Parts: sequence; C-alpha cells; structure tokens
Amino acid sequence: MINTKFKNLHKQADLLILGNVWDAYTAKIAQDAGFKALGSSSHAIANAMGYADGEKISVDELLFVVERIVKAVTIPVSVDFESGYSDKPEIVAQYVKRLVNLGVVGINLEDGQVKNGKRELGDMELHQHKIEAIKSVTKDIFINARTDTYTTKHANALEESIKRVNAYTKAGADGSFVPLIETEEDIKIFLEKTSLPLNVFLTANLPTIEKLNKLGVKRLSHGAKIYDWLIQQNTKLFQDFIKNPKLPK
Repeated sequence: MINTKFKNLHKQADLLILGNVWDAYTAKIAQDAGFKALGSSSHAIANAMGYADGEKISVDELLFVVERIVKAVTIPVSVDFESGYSDKPEIVAQYVKRLVNLGVVGINLEDGQVKNGKRELGDMELHQHKIEAIKSVTKDIFINARTDTYTTKHANALEESIKRVNAYTKAGADGSFVPLIETEEDIKIFLEKTSLPLNVFLTANLPTIEKLNKLGVKRLSHGAKIYDWLIQQNTKLFQDFIKNPKLPK
C-alpha cells in the first residue's frame, strides 16, 4: 500500500527530502526530478488561488487542488492541512477522511494559527483531540504533528516542543515537525527526548544534510520557498516585459 511506502520512507537511513508543490504541473515536475514523495504547500496553494496563508482558502477549494495533484503522480502525497480548518476535532477528522478518499497518505497538522496576520501558538490539548479524532476514523493516515513553538518565538521553545510532541505522540501522531529548530544542540536534545521521526524545515541556518543524517533527522521540507522564488522571478519578468515586450532567452 502507498501509505505503508510513505511510512517506510521515514525509517530509511537517509532523511526523506519532500518536494513541496502547489499544483498538478509542479507535482509532475517534482516526480520527474526524482523526489520519492511530495508535500503540498498550504501557503503556495492559497497564494496561487488568490488567498493569503492561514486557512483563508476553503476546504473545498483546497481539496480540488489536492485531487489534481494526487491524480498527476504515482508517488505518495502528503497535504499541509494547517490546523485542520476547524476547532472541532470531529469536523477536522471528517475533512481528513475526505483527503484520504482522494488518495492522500499523510498530513501536516499544526498547533499554531494565523490570527490578524500573526501566527499564535494554539492549545496543546485541542491539538491532541484533533489527532485522536482523525485516528479514530482514518487509522492509516500519517499525521506529521507540527508544533509552532519556534515560529512563535516561545520563551522555552525546545522544552515546550518536547512536551507538546510527546503529548501528540500519545494521541497517535506518526511524525513530528518543528519548523525553525536549527541548531545541532537543540535537534540532538529534541531527538533524545522524543520518539517520532523528526521533520525539519529548510533554512539558511540549518545544519548540512550530512549532519542532519548523523543526528537522526528523518525528513526535510522547504514549504513555499521555491514558489516564493519563482514569484519574485515572475514579478521581475512582467515588470521588464511591459517596458520592453520581448521573450526572455
């Protein structure tokens, strides 16, 4: 089964590098480039559909894009499902069941929410309940439990990350995702005190792939970084084109 394949990718010796995509075309490009699995970027999908990041896009619109991505490739697809698009665990679980019915094998589920343009750390127990509710209806989905301790600049980010991820582990999570954990020391301590495969986010300050492998990190993602770079290039091209209409070489 493809979900078993996806779970096994988190057990291999070398960390899994996800191709983060936002539509069927980029999914095909990433698969052809050799990625073993894909992850959707909620930020990129929302922006491409005309929305700001932070659950501004509707679930139906998101699922439309996700379905096109899944149908375009033969490798596993995980979906960045933000905080579940609801504060009611039973509703989140039903949304995730719809994703599974489309062929999605995993999700990112975060305990932070964007409110008034600012990311805030959410309630740990509510996040536990969401994970439990999802597992009660879709046992095989790979839940990558994301904690926004570092992204919200928590005063004790490492300790709080460990506490939250251990709670999410008990609730049934399959992986942990700690964006902006960057130092070798923090990663080492985190892995010593937690048991789930760790997903880190690509930044300029992150240790090398070789060091991440030695530390035991199992997954690396880049979110909307490639999308943002392409948008910057598109912006410049359009600005240049209106001044001098000719195709770039």
